[in-house]
Parts: sequence; structure tokens; C-alpha cells
Amino acid sequence: MNTPFTPPLRPNTFKGGPDAAGRFGTFGGRYVAETLMPLILEVEAAYSAAKKDPGFDKEWRLLLKDYVGRPSPLWFAERITKHCAALAPRPGDGAKVYFKREDLNHTGAHKINAVLGQILLARRMGKTRIIAETGAGQHGVATATACALFNLPCTVFMGATDVERQQPNVFRMKLLGAEVVPVTSGAATLKDAMNEALRHWVANVEDTYYCIGTVAGPHPYPAMVRDFQSIIGEEVRWQMQEAEGRLPDMLVAAIGGGSNAMGLFFPFLDDPSVEMHGVEAGGHGVDTPEHAASLTGGRPGVLHGNRTSLLQDEHGQILEGHSISAGLDYPGVGPEHSWLHELGRVKYVNATDREALDAFQKCSRLEGIIPALEPAHALAHVLRLAPTLPADKILVMNMCGRGDKDIFTVAGHLGVTI
Repeated sequence: MNTPFTPPLRPNTFKGGPDAAGRFGTFGGRYVAETLMPLILEVEAAYSAAKKDPGFDKEWRLLLKDYVGRPSPLWFAERITKHCAALAPRPGDGAKVYFKREDLNHTGAHKINAVLGQILLARRMGKTRIIAETGAGQHGVATATACALFNLPCTVFMGATDVERQQPNVFRMKLLGAEVVPVTSGAATLKDAMNEALRHWVANVEDTYYCIGTVAGPHPYPAMVRDFQSIIGEEVRWQMQEAEGRLPDMLVAAIGGGSNAMGLFFPFLDDPSVEMHGVEAGGHGVDTPEHAASLTGGRPGVLHGNRTSLLQDEHGQILEGHSISAGLDYPGVGPEHSWLHELGRVKYVNATDREALDAFQKCSRLEGIIPALEPAHALAHVLRLAPTLPADKILVMNMCGRGDKDIFTVAGHLGVTI
């Protein structure tokens, strides 16, 4: 069956935001330095105009098709499904599990979807330099890739801790021509890289575009990145119709800042039959200080230009998040996730480092797919959840990245010398 390429992004009719000020209920908004406000408004105006321009959408989708390799496949994970059925408390139970294969995109993750949209927007705005932050390195690699394609200078801010544990991606960025700036402040991870990128942007507003990698930051970034990533869920809608003749019963995705999850969830928000689970990084356990589950263990506050749920102490000081995954140790989450959590539309759970490691190995051996540590957290939840569901239920998990970048981290935790 020749299925047409994904339909245009549809507006969200689920009650709420963002409103004109970029708020999802009480979350989101714009909390930025006065010197940045004109540029933020410029980005918003440029994006509003681009959304109405069929030529912009056509160019972006052509890049996704011919450069990224979309649509990404929807894979029936038959051996994982059988594994879950074998664990079912009641004989005959065990949901059918599918993976949305974002790991097969060019650069190896979902990040390239929104990066290409933002780089096209930056060119439309006449910006001649691109900066980005990165944690696990996939957003940095995607940004460096797009900048190489369009011959734009690229600077990527990356926590020094993440530079050490993500050496393959650091080298990839440098091969692509990007300057990688290690950030040593704080815990030298994603939060600190984003802080430094914002400071740099304030000092270079005239020629520089800040390409944000997740659904966080000041408005319009959370909605804009979500819109670009919604290509994931839009494809799942028609792919599930093709494969099963109906929508899935459940969606599962990992949550750091939350772009891969919003990309999967957003096109289904107005389908009450579709249940959604976001999986945060439980680290060493949410009953310990070493986790990054800001929706489970945080409270509202302001960070990186928006109001959202944050890990913070009694004085409002931001705490350091912990995760085995460099992409999930952010101490906050995108504001739309905070809103969906408050409304109860999405259920937010967590998986520990150990559970993610176990899922990482099971997926590798059962499906021949080495996942990134980020979606390994989502898979850990799938392995808990699927056995409890009837066999006629269908679950789709976003396999948002491949695990090449994580093999050294995993080997270290397993006591293996490479």
C-alpha cells in the first residue's frame, strides 16, 4: 500500500495552551533578560509567518524525506512482545509492542526533525551563526550536521561531564565542523550547558540563532519544537492504521526535557482512547536525592526562560539531576508536560538506572536493536507494563535514539573493558 507522506501538522484542540503569551495553563511563558526579549519576539514572528508559508513546510518535509529518511519505520517487536507475554500474571495476557524507529533517522535520533526546521527558520531570519546546547550529544550532532549541510558556523555548548561520557558524539560534532565548548560550571551537565548557551546568545543577538533541542526554553520554543517533532506521532497514526486498522491503546516515551515524548503524544492528545505514559529518569530511586524525575519529585519554578516543574530545594535553588543517561539528567521538563501532568492527560512514571541498563541489554539481545539509554528507560516501563495488559492491547514506544553513543557508559557500568 502506497501511503501518502504525513499530513500537515494539525492544531491542538485539547483545552489549554499555549496562549498568546506562550503559557500552558500556569506553565511556560517568557522569562528572559531584557536584551533577549526583542530577539525572542523576532523568533516568534518568524515562526508564525513560516507556519503559514506552504513553501517553508514543503522544504522542511522534503529534507525529512530525502535527507533524514522519513518516514521512520513502525516495528512490531515480536520477541519483546513474547517476552512480556511470558511474564504475564494471567495466561494469555501481554500487550502487542511496537517501536517507532526514530533511531533509524540520519544522525541516529529524533533531534534532527526539529533542528532542520529551526535551521530553515534561522536562514529565513538572516542569521549567520548557530549555537546549541547538548547533553547526550544527539542534538549537538544534529545541529552540527544541519550547519554543515547549509554551510553555517556552529558552536555547541556541552557540560564537561557529558563531554567525558559522550566522546563518540563529541568527535562526530568536531568532524562535522562544529566548535564544542565544554562547560565546567555547576555539575557540568545539560542544565549548565543551556545556561552558558543563553549567556552567549545575550552577547551575540544580532547574527546568532539559538537552536534549542527540547520542548523547553522561552516561548515560542516549547511549542515550536513540539510542532516539528509532531511528525513522529502523525506518522504513527497512519502507520498504525496500516498495520492494525486502528489507533494504539497506549503510547510510551522517555522524558528528559521531553521533545521525543511531545512529538509522539501531541497528535493523539484529543483521542481519549489513547493512554500516554512519560518515563522520567529515576536514577538511584526517587526516594533518594539522585534522580531526575522533576514531575515526580519536583515543584513549579522558573528555569531557562519558562515556568515548569523543577527539582529544587526549600530555598528555590535548582538541584542537580542524576541519570545514567546524559540526555535525561535535566532537573526540569518542558512546560507542556507539566501542564499535561497537572491535568492528568498523561501519566508520568519513572525507571531507575538499573532498570534502564537491564532493558538496554534485553532489547539488544531480543530485537537486535541497541537502544540509546534514553529510550531504554521507556522500554523498562514497557517491560513492566505490557505483561499486565490483555493481549488485544497495542502499545507503541518511541525508540528515540540508537545506542552507539552509550556503549562506553554501559560497558563501564557492567564492568566490561573495551
